[in-house]
Amino acid sequence: MANLQVRAIAVEDPELDAPVPGAVVGSRVPQGVTKGCPVHQLREELRRVGLRPTRQRVSLGWLLFAKGDRHVTAEMLYEEATRARVPVSLATVYNTLHQFTEAGLLRELAVDGSKTYFDTNVSDHHHFFVEGEEDLFDIPNSGIAVETLPDVPDGMEIARVDVIVRLRRKS
Repeated sequence: MANLQVRAIAVEDPELDAPVPGAVVGSRVPQGVTKGCPVHQLREELRRVGLRPTRQRVSLGWLLFAKGDRHVTAEMLYEEATRARVPVSLATVYNTLHQFTEAGLLRELAVDGSKTYFDTNVSDHHHFFVEGEEDLFDIPNSGIAVETLPDVPDGMEIARVDVIVRLRRKS
């Protein structure tokens, strides 16, 4: 039998003259970006929202958006980055997630006082949270309706309404 050789292919980032760790051609990038090289599109999207496309932002952005809509914590993303050999600290992951949230690329969800998830789907939707399993997932669009909201204080407006329905396994 002939020897088979498998070779990993990294997507080159011409602006950085280096491969982007974990990059796979054809994966998803932030909403509204649909054509061309995904890494180039990610860099353009970062520029569009006012963020400089640094090596770390591009690498973390790739890990976040290449897998479609999902919910991650900073710790989860840090573990993925470590496995993909992306050299970042946990503090950099936290900073990047907060920068992406402020720029509108992510949605932050405070599930517990100590647990914050970041959602790559920034559209209006609600969530189920499975207690004890730390699992967060989307409620289908037709699944919930918020009919009345309180009056807001003068000079304020409602930014959005987040509903998190907490679930637990039956005994």
